[in-house]
Amino acid sequence: MRLTKKTFVVSMMVLALTLLLVSSGMAENVKLTFWSWRTEDVEAYEQFISEFNQIHPHIEIEFIPYRNTEYNTILATSLQGGAGPDIIHLRTYGGMEPLAQAGYLVPLDDKIEALQDFRSDVLLGATLREDGRVYGVPVVEQTVLVLYNKAIFRDLGVEEPQTWDELVAIAAKAKAAGYIPFANGSKEGWTLETFFGAVAPTFYGGGSFFDEITSGQVDFTDSRFRSAIEKMLELRPYLPDDYVGVGYTDMQMMFAQEMAAMFLAGSYEFGTFAQMNPDLEIGVFIVPNLEANQDKYFSMYVDASYGMNANTKHPEEVLEFLKWTATKEFGTLYANTLQVLSVVPGIEISDPLLQKIVSLLGDHATSYLMLTAFRYGTPSGSTLLQNELQGVFGDTITLDQAIENIQTGLESWYEPFNK
Repeated sequence: MRLTKKTFVVSMMVLALTLLLVSSGMAENVKLTFWSWRTEDVEAYEQFISEFNQIHPHIEIEFIPYRNTEYNTILATSLQGGAGPDIIHLRTYGGMEPLAQAGYLVPLDDKIEALQDFRSDVLLGATLREDGRVYGVPVVEQTVLVLYNKAIFRDLGVEEPQTWDELVAIAAKAKAAGYIPFANGSKEGWTLETFFGAVAPTFYGGGSFFDEITSGQVDFTDSRFRSAIEKMLELRPYLPDDYVGVGYTDMQMMFAQEMAAMFLAGSYEFGTFAQMNPDLEIGVFIVPNLEANQDKYFSMYVDASYGMNANTKHPEEVLEFLKWTATKEFGTLYANTLQVLSVVPGIEISDPLLQKIVSLLGDHATSYLMLTAFRYGTPSGSTLLQNELQGVFGDTITLDQAIENIQTGLESWYEPFNK
């Protein structure tokens, strides 16, 4: 059948228009899945994804959160079966490493140029030690220190303590006034590691001790480690009644409902408390040393990163999303929406509380000891510390036994202790 001149012209115009649309960015719609353990952040992630879709409307992302305690098992099982999400909310350090070792993740350091601008200590949370490659876009930096109720402090007529004795005196005054001095309990071991992360660095010496113990120059029988735990134990009279039965949600409730004057906790609590009690006035300070002029420290760690499933069918689209999460636009949105410290360089934080923490990071922050250095083997440092502290706080074992158990457990796999 012969084409008329008119039909031929129309056909060429349709073809040209089609090619123009394709070349100008008209892409096929793609749906990605994004798994996480952040059940409390669903609305925030819907907002993040909506912002991303302003730039990439053809990439649909379904955010699927699982229970925090079940997430690791669900994710590992699915990845082992060759499935899993396209975008993976990754744990950091020892939590991320097994997935990278098994080949479930795609290295990103040669694919996302913006990662070159991230701090080196931040990238370590998403780095596989064996090959030095970065397998996730770091998301958030957490700190562990003392949260306090400003209104209660005003009621007590006290200010942020400058020495350890002043801190203990404030706790005693709060207790006498009918407040719970510290909201912390010991029912769940991980909250005792948080307790340790707030109190211990000031008394074991921050980064200098961290460097010595991770290199194997000293071990956990060192007197500084012991004295740090002894300081924790000095606060037992100021914990809630029957603190061995007080769990995490109980702690949050006590502080949010203004029953407790202080809470040894993470900066990740800010957003939660803003929802639980919008009128709550929170301040923060570092656990002080014996003298006001002595150095004081608090724990810092990278809490999560975003990775790409090596088996995803849509690597280009996943990469577009991951590149976006490394931008200042996302970092600023993330920080100010969730009231946390985004690790993206150059972001603008509006929250005064976070601004104060940022001002403290350079001189006082030290790596969260067990999480960042001793979660790469079994038994992990976190597991040992949590279990042994529960025993000590519950008076079922002595501090000497606890320290011996921690050191023996880590010697079984941590090579620098066996040189």
